[in-house]
Amino acid sequence: MENWQTWLLVAVVLLAVAVVAVVVVRSRGKREIPPPTTPITPVAEKPEQPSRTAEPDHVAAVESATTTAEVVEPAIEVPEPTAGRLVRLRARLSRSNNALGKGLLSLLSRDRLDDDVWEEIEELLITADVGLEPTMQIVERLRERTRVLGTRTSDQLRELLHEELTRALEIDADRSVNTSGADGKPGVILVVGVNGAGKTTTCGKVARVLVADGKRVLLGAADTFRAAAADQLETWAGRVGSEVVRGAEGADPASVAFDAVKRGTELEVDVVLVDTAGRLQNKAGLMDELGKVKRVVEKHGPIDETLLILDATTGQNGLEQARVFTEVCDVSGVVLTKLDGSAKGGIVIAVQRRLNVPVKLIGLGEGPDDLAPFDVTQFVDALLADGDSATGDSVAGQPVA
Repeated sequence: MENWQTWLLVAVVLLAVAVVAVVVVRSRGKREIPPPTTPITPVAEKPEQPSRTAEPDHVAAVESATTTAEVVEPAIEVPEPTAGRLVRLRARLSRSNNALGKGLLSLLSRDRLDDDVWEEIEELLITADVGLEPTMQIVERLRERTRVLGTRTSDQLRELLHEELTRALEIDADRSVNTSGADGKPGVILVVGVNGAGKTTTCGKVARVLVADGKRVLLGAADTFRAAAADQLETWAGRVGSEVVRGAEGADPASVAFDAVKRGTELEVDVVLVDTAGRLQNKAGLMDELGKVKRVVEKHGPIDETLLILDATTGQNGLEQARVFTEVCDVSGVVLTKLDGSAKGGIVIAVQRRLNVPVKLIGLGEGPDDLAPFDVTQFVDALLADGDSATGDSVAGQPVA
């Protein structure tokens, strides 16, 4: 019995000692891990990299695309050669031949050409915007020549009318667009016109005519009243790979024109084409400003060509416009637009007779290459052509000098 109690006492003592040991260990914390017996080889540190600001995801994507994808430049258009454009002349001007062509042939083919018939011929010519004085001259010569002919066949009448219309359209002036600058400098062309005549669009088409004939062209956007005009000109220029000099909206037009000629000289282009703001011919202030543009540009050298843009559908009203512009800036050539959409092709005769300024280019439609050099023979052929032959044969156009 005594032995059993002794062993119980020993067990209790041992249990108490174990409990005390656990409490002591927890109160002192964990024991430190002894160092390893095998030394650890230190890892070599990487060289410090330069700090870089994090870029947005879309920027990184753009950079990645730029490095992996080839940049595609917009294609440069090659304008249609001016020589081939005269093929359209016969077809599109055939809309006018009822007035100047078929109408005259029909009247002259009557068995008896009395005063009433000649009055109808006069009225037809005036209606076609030939003008009063040229009409009287044409009728007088037709009366004299038909009287001499006596019997008149259709071929004779057609030839007679062809000769008289050609005579009325001829003018002692060069019809080519002058692009030759002095002393190796670019040729300078000033484009002027009234509001609504399609001046800026036509200016872009003139640039295409020059490029088609192998010229290097720079355009000056001196129409600073409308930002859209400069944007439009840049669109036209970009399609043929030409540069545009423009200023801020409302900038001095003369200054922009001056800078354009200066830039063209630096780039050694062949032609500088300056587009001016459209203006009404009866506004003295605007016309004076146009005169200023001319004077400032001439500090570089003489202006080689001043083209007046006229809407053929305005008829006789266009003559007054042309007269005022001629007085202000010495118009040297006329560009008639919308000639295909008017039955009044006689305006060509009237403009030249009134101003002694040649028509150099004619607009035959809304396409980019629907501006063609004017040729008297082809013009008259188109007016007198039969419907079946309106498309005619291709005849080489007049080159741009």
